[in-house]
Amino acid sequence: MKRLLLTSALPYANGHIHIGHLVEYTQTDIFARYWRMTGRRCVYLCADDTHGTAIMIRARQEGRSEADVIADMSAAHQRDFAAFQIRFDHYGSTNSPANRALCEEIWASLRERGRVTAKEVTQLFDPEEGMFLADRFVKGTCPKCAAPDQYGDSCDRCGSTYAATDLVEPRSALTGARPEVRSAQHLMVAIEPERPFLSSWTQGEGRMPKEIANYLAGHFLSEPLRDWDVSRPAPYFGFEIPDAPGNYWYVWFDAPIGYMAASKEWCDRQGEAFDDWWRSEETEIVHVIGKDIVYFHTLFWPAMLRSARLTLPSRVQVHGFLTVNGEKMSKSKGTFVLASTYLKHLDPAYLRYYYASKLSSKVDDIDLNLEELVNKVNAELVNKVVNLASRSSRLVAQAGLSAAYPDDGGLFAAAAAESEAIGAAYAGFDYARATRIIVSLADRANEYVDRMQPWALAKQPDKKAEVQAVCTVALNLFRQIVIYLAPVLPKLADDVARLLGSPMDRWELAKTPLVGTPVAAYEHLMKRVDPGAVEKMIAESRPADEAAAQGGAAALAAATEAAGAQSPAAGGGAAVEDDGAALAKEPLAPECTIDDFGKVDLRVARIVAAEHVPEAKKLLKLTVSLGGEARRTVFAGIKAYYKPEDLIGRLVIVCANLAPRKMKFGLSEGMVLAAGDETVHLLSPDSGAKPGMRVH
Repeated sequence: MKRLLLTSALPYANGHIHIGHLVEYTQTDIFARYWRMTGRRCVYLCADDTHGTAIMIRARQEGRSEADVIADMSAAHQRDFAAFQIRFDHYGSTNSPANRALCEEIWASLRERGRVTAKEVTQLFDPEEGMFLADRFVKGTCPKCAAPDQYGDSCDRCGSTYAATDLVEPRSALTGARPEVRSAQHLMVAIEPERPFLSSWTQGEGRMPKEIANYLAGHFLSEPLRDWDVSRPAPYFGFEIPDAPGNYWYVWFDAPIGYMAASKEWCDRQGEAFDDWWRSEETEIVHVIGKDIVYFHTLFWPAMLRSARLTLPSRVQVHGFLTVNGEKMSKSKGTFVLASTYLKHLDPAYLRYYYASKLSSKVDDIDLNLEELVNKVNAELVNKVVNLASRSSRLVAQAGLSAAYPDDGGLFAAAAAESEAIGAAYAGFDYARATRIIVSLADRANEYVDRMQPWALAKQPDKKAEVQAVCTVALNLFRQIVIYLAPVLPKLADDVARLLGSPMDRWELAKTPLVGTPVAAYEHLMKRVDPGAVEKMIAESRPADEAAAQGGAAALAAATEAAGAQSPAAGGGAAVEDDGAALAKEPLAPECTIDDFGKVDLRVARIVAAEHVPEAKKLLKLTVSLGGEARRTVFAGIKAYYKPEDLIGRLVIVCANLAPRKMKFGLSEGMVLAAGDETVHLLSPDSGAKPGMRVH
């Protein structure tokens, strides 16, 4: 089997790790641990993404060098990752000599192929700070809805997107000065020549989730690709372009090259050849990313790699965003939880297991329902899995396991036969399926223990051999389950290895029972989740509005942190006040009967494609799946509030038996349900719902 090089998106060095980020790193770590258990050579690499305006501004405000800022953040990131049992083979930085050298190598290849051109770009310029302003450093009044205090790329109130130069009364978020419109020469990379290749490569079987491949085909690759702006003028924290003094590579140029730089550093340390990993048909490269950075990894990145004749990724695995209790993470509600805050109150195993139970190969958003977290961990991990050991191991602490494996009615063999299905689920990033199978094995094992009642047998002096036999079966079934869970719960596997005096680090161990060995004294393997601890975590994450109290510097830090992370799982959301205004504005409709309601067939559906309708001011064209091959086309008046690319993979509620309506843009075959008056909010089902389910 080919060697595996595995990466997660690089966390930005301007903010701490939070529970949204941990979706991705947990997902990747589970994948790496599974393959290592099978004996496959797997190297998991990551690094901090360190360049850009946000880091430069933060360093100025704190009176420190950029190097000091990113060094402190790297230490904090690695500390949080380690505490959540995320194990990298190497963790680097994009601000490294290795990354600079590789940037220069790829740049030279782009120059050689004639891909680089120069273009005058007009931007807003802060005359007091003496620098061009990125969109997130400009604020003003929305040109579409007149909402005040909006950023220079999109409006939070109406959802419109626009150029920063379109803002009404713009001001610099850095100094408050009115910015000037100036032009500067930027370097552009043409990727349109690679469109035929990219059209084929993105559609490769297993290359990426199908909904992402379809989105790229319909949204980008169906028309000429625009040149990519890859430079920024000084001042800028990054690498100066060797053949363009005074210009720096844009952070998104050198960030993915950071994967390679981390590889180079690891290779140098291990005495390995870099080309064996990045120029070899014997290496499989897999990137795990969030859906917000798909186009960087599936259009720009492969074009860069192909130019430099480097190995292209065989798979780009894409995950959705994280919501908490059905909403965006919110500081005001205490659901924007830093990893370090979580660790003060809860076991990281809880979150690893919860995420695994929700993650599939699809690009679905994940909802962290805190009540469900408590119930799921307590019911499945503690009551079903860990209790197998606590109820059995104490009874054989002196005798140990039976010398020969007892008759268990085929339970062990049946669980061993599930090894292939569970492994295939892990290999396919379908951890939710893997955990479902494992929990079903725990159910069968508990049924056996409940039926045999070893605690009752232990009260009968002449039943010692029978007690030993029953506990040998129970502990072997438990051992199988923990081996299958080891990619998700590595600490539990280590603890059980000490309890049973046997390693838990190889997948094949689940196929052979453990016999004739001693059993150590039982120690608690996992505590139940205390709902009070969850409440304390939320309370600690709900601070007073520090940004308002501390002024512009804190507000800027909050803005850049929200904008800067490369793989954010969710942005902050403002609390919504239940003030009754919406009901007053639109009173309840006349009473209907249950029979009236029954005529409306509401179904869960997944948006599999979304696109603009050029001739329509308000409409987006959505293709929704009701499960299987059932597809519907729906024209929805949500263009001002949602970007098509943000809708792909989202679960919504549709009226499925609405009579089709012929429009000049096409046939609309249903209606997507939404709420709102001045703004629109699509309705979504809770996590676990599937396309085709009826809403009752």
